Amino acid sequence: MTITSLSGAAGMGFVLLAIVINVLYVRAGLPLPTSGQSLDAATDALAGVGKRIAAPSVFAPVSWLFTTLFAAGLLAVLWRGDQVGSNIWALAGFAGVLMQNATFMVVESLRFGATAAARHHRGSVAGLWAFGNVLFGFNQVFLAIAVLGFTAAGASLAFIPAWHAWLGWISAALLFLSSTAAPYNAEGAHRIAVTGLLGWLGWAAWIVVYSIALLNI
Repeated sequence: MTITSLSGAAGMGFVLLAIVINVLYVRAGLPLPTSGQSLDAATDALAGVGKRIAAPSVFAPVSWLFTTLFAAGLLAVLWRGDQVGSNIWALAGFAGVLMQNATFMVVESLRFGATAAARHHRGSVAGLWAFGNVLFGFNQVFLAIAVLGFTAAGASLAFIPAWHAWLGWISAALLFLSSTAAPYNAEGAHRIAVTGLLGWLGWAAWIVVYSIALLNI
């Protein structure tokens, strides 16, 4: 397997893992930032989750490894020594992925803090819940940067078709718009949060298509 094929497989693996992890979280009863639950309901749910949160989180480091390999493969393929403009965009895309990984590591850790607080000190859940919700929302700006950067680089080099580029533009715009509403998500999902979900779905599809392109090199 070539390094580009490995990167493509990593991208596909990330999307699959992301879906599986979120399904496991929902089945475990973990309240997600997009659930729109009240603080009392979220606290009760967090207390009920207990140690069931640990099993899905085992796969989180693997997902971050996959996204890094995927982004590194894209950066290598899109890098052109004499194309300063596309190089800058590709670097921006790579930076967005790294920032997303680092930020979501904090989001994942906050979930453990919130579940522990719900069991032992309910009064401290409010701060952790608000912190996690807002950070989850702000994190979408890094997804937007990743999509925007790699889409601009791929489009300028004619590496991706026009429809794939438009999928990237639209997904990045939706994710960025949703990130601006993060301050209003402290107590649960804001009405504009649906744009973030649509942007995430577009982002996942964008990764799959880019991964296929890497596999075909």
